[in-house]
Amino acid sequence: MLFSKFHEFIPKSYLYLRKGYKFSIFKKDLLAGLTVGTVALPLAMAFAIASGVGPERGLYTAIIAGFLISALGGSRIQVGGPTASFVIISYEIIQKMGYNGLCASMVVASVILIFLGILRVGSWIKYIPHPLVIGFTTGMSVVIFSMQIKDFFGLKIDHLPVNFTGKWLAYFDAFSSFNPIALYTGIGALSVILLIRRFVPWFPWGVTVIVVTTIVCSLFNIRLETIRSHFGELSRSLPLPSVKHLLIQIGNFKEILTNGIIIAFLASVESLLSAVVGDGMIGGKHRSNCELVALGIANFGSFVFGGIPASGAIARTVVNIKTGAQTPMAGMVHALFLAFILYCLAPVVSKIPLVAFSAVMIMTSWNMSKISHFIRLLRAPCGDRIVLLITFILTVFVDLTVAISVGMILASFIFMKQMSQMSSVVPLSKIFHENIVDFPERCDYDDISKKVIPCGVEVYEVQGPFFFGAANMLRDILNHLIATPQIFILRMRSIPMIDASGMHGIEEFYDQCKKKNIILFLSGIHGQTLIDLKKFGLVDIIGEEYIFQNINDALAKARVIIK
Repeated sequence: MLFSKFHEFIPKSYLYLRKGYKFSIFKKDLLAGLTVGTVALPLAMAFAIASGVGPERGLYTAIIAGFLISALGGSRIQVGGPTASFVIISYEIIQKMGYNGLCASMVVASVILIFLGILRVGSWIKYIPHPLVIGFTTGMSVVIFSMQIKDFFGLKIDHLPVNFTGKWLAYFDAFSSFNPIALYTGIGALSVILLIRRFVPWFPWGVTVIVVTTIVCSLFNIRLETIRSHFGELSRSLPLPSVKHLLIQIGNFKEILTNGIIIAFLASVESLLSAVVGDGMIGGKHRSNCELVALGIANFGSFVFGGIPASGAIARTVVNIKTGAQTPMAGMVHALFLAFILYCLAPVVSKIPLVAFSAVMIMTSWNMSKISHFIRLLRAPCGDRIVLLITFILTVFVDLTVAISVGMILASFIFMKQMSQMSSVVPLSKIFHENIVDFPERCDYDDISKKVIPCGVEVYEVQGPFFFGAANMLRDILNHLIATPQIFILRMRSIPMIDASGMHGIEEFYDQCKKKNIILFLSGIHGQTLIDLKKFGLVDIIGEEYIFQNINDALAKARVIIK
């Protein structure tokens, strides 16, 4: 019983290894892992540099977090590591609070992710509005592109401002210092990427342009800023596990908590989206809650070994699938391959020009811009366009934290407004006989039972969800009636859900009826709605004898009272 209860948290790696791991499967995983490792190498270092830390921290993240996500996750083809989604938030945190602040935020994010998984919140991620995701994703692509201008043009800027406007003002001020050789090299590197994507799209363009640019610069003795000249020689090993970076000022706790929530949000959205994309390609099904727990552990492991935030990576996951990955072992092989490069090829990697990384990041920013989705959403309903544009603008000109917070709140309000427009309270006479304005002595209405509404009885029906966005619809009904009825029947059979605000609205309406000596009947009450009314105490307030399962019983009781 206990095993079945926690079965969804068993990693896919254990399930596949338990079945019997054959050498024929390992060969496919090995090829896929080596290929993905080749793709991940330049990206891991480029994301770290763009985040404001040394390139080795990107490798630490890809090795530790990449291994843990594959080993402990709920997807058999997911590949994890540093991604472009974290570049902006990581850069902003480091500029404001240093690397220690980023580490503290990662620990908070790790705890949140583990708790989200344990509480089985993984399936809730699908409720995040698509315009919000596209808005901040496209905004991030613009910001990431703007961060590459310095290295791409070889500008001499000691300190690059955090905000978007400040960056571009700094670029214009320092434009006279641009290095033509760096610009030509960057254009050449970008051209190589475009040619590879155009003619051999299956080829790993990231590592290819890095290798080509490094070789050309070495052969022709082109002097450009490299990893070694800017960051020093790369370490040839993983650092020892340490938590010393967790030492922070208590005064920053609120900001660290906020940043941790944003990192957890980005990690969960990107990872589960990547897992869904992978499932669609292989016809599988991932375990979202297991994936969230693995993400939390992986990010904590990345912090312990001096890395940066990590999540599942869509591009690397797709490459993993296309190169024949069969089990999570492919993702673990990718991490071990990167460890081999770190231990054996660090001196060679240190010679890579920074302009090559900027070209890789420019292409990455274009890939993540989703410009076609953005343009298509501009033709969506007004509310979606507002969420899209506000999130995009705030991401670019303010910061990602504000953009996501405001975007979610705005999307929630628009959703509530749309839901409330689906709700209405209408006279029963209008439902069946639009030509009836006032009730004569006995007004026929066309229902299944062919019953009649007696004089002195008013029947209204609530249609749609009755929640806090629509709870005030009953407020002015009595004031608009031509004649005060003796009995008011509120028909509730068409309410799919009701919340505390809706029940409070009914209670207020009951008080209004009571002041005017009107007897209130509720009809069509059944199922969960009846249970909720009892729990709220509304059945006791109105009286159980005035609550009916159908309109016919309510009308029969009304005739008895009127007579």
